[in-house]
Amino acid sequence: MIKNICRIIGNLVPLRFRSKTAELIRYLQVKYEPEVFIGFVAIVSFIVGLVAGGIGFLLEKSFLLFFLIATAVTNAIIYSVTALIVDMRARMIEESLPDALQLMSSNLRSGMTPDKALLFAARPEFGPLKAEIDFVGKNVTLGKSVGTALLEMSMHIRSRKLVRAVELINGGLESGGSLANLLDATAAHLRDAAIVDKKIKAAITMYIIFIFSAAAIITPILLGLTSVLVEILRSSIAQIDIPTSATAALPISVGKIQISAEFIRMYIIIFLVVNGFLASSLLGLIAKGRQREGLRYYVPLLILAIPLFLLSRYAIQTLLSGLFKF
Repeated sequence: MIKNICRIIGNLVPLRFRSKTAELIRYLQVKYEPEVFIGFVAIVSFIVGLVAGGIGFLLEKSFLLFFLIATAVTNAIIYSVTALIVDMRARMIEESLPDALQLMSSNLRSGMTPDKALLFAARPEFGPLKAEIDFVGKNVTLGKSVGTALLEMSMHIRSRKLVRAVELINGGLESGGSLANLLDATAAHLRDAAIVDKKIKAAITMYIIFIFSAAAIITPILLGLTSVLVEILRSSIAQIDIPTSATAALPISVGKIQISAEFIRMYIIIFLVVNGFLASSLLGLIAKGRQREGLRYYVPLLILAIPLFLLSRYAIQTLLSGLFKF
């Protein structure tokens, strides 16, 4: 019953989004229809949105605003976490791939057939790669060529390195090369690429530290100071009594500042949330080449930024409480 409802809701989504979700589910290797998955996420997001809207209503805030924000955030979190799991699985496979290829090569040199060489190379320490090697070995045992089986394996793993390695092996096999030599050469190539990636990561570490510090530490402190200065200016102008006759001849009208301290505080907190998302996306783009990889920095960044803003604001108000009235 619930599955059918999810499927109906999922069918209302545009085909382009459904195809992308189907690709994501294929990489995740779960047996769900994309329409059912989309419908399930939509129902969960709707329920979370209703709860958030109810909380907003109890707090005498806008029900619709809380509902829309909570629904959008829940959708973003579920799909982002799913994409991160897919990327994490691919990264674990990439790390184990050179050792697995070298082990396959050793098995081939010892006289094993290609299918046995693949099956005996499946070790538990390879993690997710073990299941993929078993998949390739079984396909080879059933009569498929090594190249075709490897190509099928690369289709449900989101990894450019794996695709390139498979293309390199298949190209060598088609040109008549030795499979053992091709596996050794591919393993060496992947290790060299991993070393280059580590050197690049070391070179950009300072950029990552600077951006994270600016978004999580420097910006909240400066905004805390700014909010206090705005309150000082607001209270100072409110205490000045300017006669109406004195301002009548001025080209601009002078009146009370209508912005409240609560509005300034909420505006800065919303700014820190948005700024944290943009900063984490930039960190992911610099560190891994993908914006979604930066989501791992988002929660720690917010945990630092918002309390630091409130703390700096309180500290500055305490220091200046003897001079100004807040």
